[in-house]
Amino acid sequence: MFLDYFALGVLVFVAVFLFYGVIAIHDIPYEISKKRNHPHQDAIHYAGWVSLFTLHAIWPFLWIWATLWREDRGWGFTKIQNEQHELHHEVLQLTEQVERLTEKVAQLEVTQARQSATSHRNDKVNQKEED
Repeated sequence: MFLDYFALGVLVFVAVFLFYGVIAIHDIPYEISKKRNHPHQDAIHYAGWVSLFTLHAIWPFLWIWATLWREDRGWGFTKIQNEQHELHHEVLQLTEQVERLTEKVAQLEVTQARQSATSHRNDKVNQKEED
């Protein structure tokens, strides 16, 4: 008779332990988001409770969602944005440089055309004088 009650006690203890264990495990993404001061803490917490009903099918995605945010760098895209801004600035500088060089080439072509026209006229004048 004692063993029956002992077995029942062990069974209840294991059931309660598993129940609280599952709840503690499902709350890990929320705790991570709380520690990191995540802007979507509440959504992660509610989604964690929903994951209990989906047998934790969405739990790995909650983990990823919670770990993507860090308070010091946000979502991590600032470095990419800074690099893109620098590249855009460099492209603008190169575009301006190409425009200046195009203008210089056009000026040089005009100057060369004038010089060749002048030398062509001088050649004709010299030929007439020689004749």
